[in-house]
Amino acid sequence: MDPVIIVGAGPVGLALSLALAAQDVPSVVLDESAGKEEPRPARTVVLRADMAALLERLGCATLRDEGLRWVGWRAMRRHRQTRQVRLDLGLGPSLGDGGSGADGTEGEAAGPAAPLHVPQHALARGLRDAIALQDLITLVTDSRVDTVEQDAHGVSAHTRGPDGTWWRGSHLVGCDGARSTVRKLLGIRFPGRTAVERHAVAALRTELPWAGEALLHRQPPWRGVGDEISARPLPDGVWRIDWLLPPRGDLVTPDALVTRIRDTLAGWCEGTTPAYDLIDTGVYTVHHRLAKRWRVDRILLAGDAAHLLGAVGTQGFDEGLRDIDNLAWKLAFAWHHRDASPVLLDSYQSERRAAVAGLLRAADQALPVLRGGGGLRTILPGGGRSHDILLTDGHLGRGPLGALPAYPHSPLAPEPAEGRIPVGTPDGAPVEDVRVTAPDGATVRLRDRFGHGRLLVLLIAPGTGVWDRRHWVSAGVMPRLAEAVDALPAPAELLVTEAYPGAPAHAVLLIRPDGHLAAAFNGVRPAELHAAADAVRGGAPAPDDPKVPDAEAEAEAGANAAGAGRGD
Repeated sequence: MDPVIIVGAGPVGLALSLALAAQDVPSVVLDESAGKEEPRPARTVVLRADMAALLERLGCATLRDEGLRWVGWRAMRRHRQTRQVRLDLGLGPSLGDGGSGADGTEGEAAGPAAPLHVPQHALARGLRDAIALQDLITLVTDSRVDTVEQDAHGVSAHTRGPDGTWWRGSHLVGCDGARSTVRKLLGIRFPGRTAVERHAVAALRTELPWAGEALLHRQPPWRGVGDEISARPLPDGVWRIDWLLPPRGDLVTPDALVTRIRDTLAGWCEGTTPAYDLIDTGVYTVHHRLAKRWRVDRILLAGDAAHLLGAVGTQGFDEGLRDIDNLAWKLAFAWHHRDASPVLLDSYQSERRAAVAGLLRAADQALPVLRGGGGLRTILPGGGRSHDILLTDGHLGRGPLGALPAYPHSPLAPEPAEGRIPVGTPDGAPVEDVRVTAPDGATVRLRDRFGHGRLLVLLIAPGTGVWDRRHWVSAGVMPRLAEAVDALPAPAELLVTEAYPGAPAHAVLLIRPDGHLAAAFNGVRPAELHAAADAVRGGAPAPDDPKVPDAEAEAEAGANAAGAGRGD
């Protein structure tokens, strides 16, 4: 069968090829560049814990080789004069719990692990190294797509360049960025807002008073540096510093940027500018846009080709990885099963587009409050929170600006059933990463079993941890459950855990290949488990007519909900 064609060799496209290879699906990645990553320390990406784990599962060694470490975070109480909030956002030594800050202020309680800040070129290099070890991935450089065509059986793409030619694939995914050629060739509109935020950025090597601790500094008292500054530590003593700029202000000249750097460092270091080595600089503009459609029959969009976001802490790259995590297992199932239901691929657009639309809507609501000084209570639920806390929610990946996506209204959601029960994870949300026993008896993290194209069936069985596997694998409900799992309409793996938040003993959880909860049952219920698994695969196989239903109406409704349809 023809491979999947991936247009674009940025981190999202590279990660998609690896995610498909993990499920035995070949791909051709068409890279318009020469295949070399230009080091740009000022160009970094933010990864939350689950997406960092995804990259590690795909074989990307960057997070290990770059010396990055997960740590807790702590927000310092705002200094009355400088409105300064410090956040440990992911690098350097752990701060521990409680205690006092460097400026003598009292620290708040520690919270969940913070996102990682990673140089994008290092991440791309790690993905390319992983691809070099794969036989199922063909990476073609100097290949710019100029034509795409599709029929009932596949997709053809033409590339120009030294070896311009036609490529044939089962499907095509446009991961070719904000100016996506694939999106333009399909005539898909990309409405939204331009210049939502502007930032000047610099990467420099220096010593700051807080080793390994990120900083969010609102309304600094020094003239000319802007209303908001953030500083995040990178490997090898490098810091990335961002200054919020007026949306439509003057150009930032090199001299003006150096002045900002010196004034900012002096302000943080008791009036004296420490020695620093300026490595990289830039100015970037945040746009908010959402493609009207993410799927046209066998052609799909992902990452920046489908959406642009990034204001007030929302992270476009992290959401791009969530696109491919959602898409890869569905595309793999459709590739392996030619009669797969069209509902399965339709659900990619339904789920991911709605999730990104929610983030854009939350950012649109927050921006007038945070940048215009309006009252919080009239704009956002729970508006009594301070501006600083609202901002940190976005940076830390929580709250309306950063909560993990859930798909409770997915077309793949199982119908209500008598044996369904609530657990600590809502239906459609990502499951907790508990320790589980695998079929071979090994104890692993649940997250390690994601991404292989299999449904996961998790039995809550207290006490199994103290018994040898051979004693309980054939006892109690296990034989009946194992038989039910073998009879499911899609490949599935049976796992066992001692406990799961909010789940009673002998509960059975059905988990999608991307780690989202499909349903939880009170005990072993083979018929209900089978029906739920059938829903997750999209229902009955497709009819003989290969035509895919048009999702235009659904896409239009989602765009209106996102508040992104305000001009092109």
